[in-house]
Amino acid sequence: MKRGFSHSAVLAAMLAASVALSACGGGGDDNSGNPPVANVSPNAPSTTPAVPGSAPSAAAPASAASAASAAAAPVPASGSTQPATPAQPPTTPAIPTPPAPPATPDNGQPPKDNTNETPSPVAINSVPIVVDNAIGSVVNMPYVSVTLCAPGTHGTAQCATVDHMLLDTGSSGVRVTQAALGAALAAQLPAQTGASNDTTGNAPIAQCAIFASGYTWGSIRRADVMIGGETANGIPIQLIGDSAYPSTPSDCLARGGASMNTAATLGANGIVGIGHLARDFPQAAQTALAAAYYYCATPSSCMPARVPLDRQTANPVAAFATDNNGTIVRLPALPPTGQASVTGELVFGIGTRDNNALPATPTFLAVTDRGAFTTTYKGRTMTSIIDSGSNGLFFPDATLPVLLGWFAPAITQSLSGTLLSNTGNAQSTVPFSIANAPNLFDSVLAAYDALGAPASGMFIWGLPFFFGRSVYTALSGMQAGTQTGPYVAF
Repeated sequence: MKRGFSHSAVLAAMLAASVALSACGGGGDDNSGNPPVANVSPNAPSTTPAVPGSAPSAAAPASAASAASAAAAPVPASGSTQPATPAQPPTTPAIPTPPAPPATPDNGQPPKDNTNETPSPVAINSVPIVVDNAIGSVVNMPYVSVTLCAPGTHGTAQCATVDHMLLDTGSSGVRVTQAALGAALAAQLPAQTGASNDTTGNAPIAQCAIFASGYTWGSIRRADVMIGGETANGIPIQLIGDSAYPSTPSDCLARGGASMNTAATLGANGIVGIGHLARDFPQAAQTALAAAYYYCATPSSCMPARVPLDRQTANPVAAFATDNNGTIVRLPALPPTGQASVTGELVFGIGTRDNNALPATPTFLAVTDRGAFTTTYKGRTMTSIIDSGSNGLFFPDATLPVLLGWFAPAITQSLSGTLLSNTGNAQSTVPFSIANAPNLFDSVLAAYDALGAPASGMFIWGLPFFFGRSVYTALSGMQAGTQTGPYVAF
């Protein structure tokens, strides 16, 4: 996922670097020995060059981060085995127990009120997406609201609804800042234990989730996670900035870059990683790696850990009882000059209900578990990912002028790239535009579809790719429509 910078920071200095490169990428079978980097959305621009925030580390693909306002610096989104993560979140009061979802008829849709002409209720497998700059004036940050509860207890004192959680197709797992969740509820979430190399079996597990734009550090807890009318019961989540574990391990500090343990630095109150993997870092189940998972005998004594898959930070979609084979991100097209805010829709499931069927003639891209495929651009072929956690398009092009970390051509450029599937000969040429980012930022809007920044060796199709499309992300090993994941379709 990506990070953003505030408008005030942009006016003073453009934070291009952090916006462009903060890509989000979930964990996977990285053989490099280092955890992949996760996507993180960037805040408002600053003087720092753009960099994808969620781009995966090592072998894992990186994703671009979301840009901030005006002079935001580009940063690739998250792409680590551990989501990146993410600033000063507003405190969210506990909420009453969410109402039980309505019974569904045979067609799988919520019942309709046949007594009057009022619109049908929202499907239980969907939730609104909002793109705004309410946190740090970050640009191109897609947010959803999530309700988190102590496992099995959904009373007012045991639950909190947290808004402005970054929606990241480039990473897997739910991560929330302690400040946004609240210390009282955080204390009710049971600690995850059971690292394979913990001889006691009782030491709490913590995680360093590394993204292109920085890292998140915090304990692993268990919680019931509700999004729309869907519930993932008792899954492991990361509590970012957990005050019970104030000492970040030295190898996390050395490899992770900047801390994103607050809403202000993350550009969000947390991350909802809905990538292709059910768990964020499969390799960590076999090997205790530096800057990944830890078991902590004491709050200040944490050792690298091997963590079984069922104790790793979990993709909530994979844990739903139904609609659990993938997701659809639907966002409207934007005017060339951008938009003050955008409302879209996140739909759970692919081909499981009337509202999530694949189009008649979709473009399918077979991808790796981390979402990687190939893009050809101006005669150059490179690894690529499609990542909602990156707030721009990040790619190498020495012919485009750069200002404060973002591409800044004198006139908007009409370009295209060819996306190549990992299997067969499926390909699709996708047109896109690159505008003068600093000029766009002057409008202080929240959403732009022509933002881009330089990146080395990868092409990251960040949030601008999603505007005007329905983008399907199928989970690995799951039948989703006519094909088995992992794939991306649009």
